[in-house]
Amino acid sequence: MIVLVFKYLTPKGFRGITLFPFIVLSQKGDKGNKVLVNHELIHIRQQLEMLVLPFFVWYFVEYLIRWIALKDRREAYRNISFEQEAYENEKDLDYLKRRSFWRFLRYV
Repeated sequence: MIVLVFKYLTPKGFRGITLFPFIVLSQKGDKGNKVLVNHELIHIRQQLEMLVLPFFVWYFVEYLIRWIALKDRREAYRNISFEQEAYENEKDLDYLKRRSFWRFLRYV
């Protein structure tokens, strides 16, 4: 994992984005934000499990399906299975030590 700070690469309204093997944060101070970094580390693990490219395809397709169903972009984003797993477990800094393989499927 490589943490970079580059505010122009993170989408507006977001503090971080994960593009394996990089975690890109919008603010330098967020490097010390253990919860945010843990959230992004969960995405690193998800991307590795899916061999990176299929992760992004699945993420985009699931987002579109949820956007159509929910008619709200923000709600669609929060309901993507990958995001549900990351948000639910971001405060548990030991989560990745015991996380089972393809755990995000629990949230589909």
